[in-house]
Amino acid sequence: MTHKDIPLKERIILALDVETAAQARELVKKTESRLSFYKVGLQLFMADWFNTVDWLVDRGHKVMLDLKFFDIPETVKLAVAQLREHGVSFATIHGNDPIIRAALTEKGAVRLLAVTVLTSFGEEDLRAMGMTQSIEELVYFRAKRALELGCDGVVSSGLEAGRLRAGLGDRLLLVTPGIRPGANVLDGADDQTRIMTAGRAVVSGADHVVVGRPISKAADPLAVIEAMQQEIAAGLS
Repeated sequence: MTHKDIPLKERIILALDVETAAQARELVKKTESRLSFYKVGLQLFMADWFNTVDWLVDRGHKVMLDLKFFDIPETVKLAVAQLREHGVSFATIHGNDPIIRAALTEKGAVRLLAVTVLTSFGEEDLRAMGMTQSIEELVYFRAKRALELGCDGVVSSGLEAGRLRAGLGDRLLLVTPGIRPGANVLDGADDQTRIMTAGRAVVSGADHVVVGRPISKAADPLAVIEAMQQEIAAGLS
């Protein structure tokens, strides 16, 4: 497998899943010596609108805006157009055909990521919804379709990364959430179902890994980041 030439500081996208802009900025200042890519999700965006996004871009960082746009196509089109003025690098949308087509018309330089299946979902959740295929099959189908329509990439767990990379090639941008330090991956005490270590996810084919609480809640966030980066570097070598 050929891995893309992505700076180590950008391999980990730190999720700023906090309540206030002040908390987000404090976390960025603690970690920006080792990271340069941050995720702004729905909670922080609702609290601070584009202010934290603009602040991050002004500091030279990349931003993944994770709002998972899902609405009528015209509304999604107009919402995506708003991102172009704010220097957003990645934005997430739901992988519905009309939504993808609408978003593509206004994306500009923003790289669009279609959400496949949330990492909080497991096989039992799919069965409860009356779906018969496996999560891996569903993720692959949605990712293939998103790529065919022109999406830059997808969001999926590391458990599906190998299949996606092998079947869809290097053109696919693959961003993987549900990342946990090795000691916590199999302890069962997690609200994410499909999880993996940073090193294994990248080796499996992920371009970037999204990490939140394992870093933000750590007593020493820089030590956790360093350990994950060492895992990633070892896997890439």
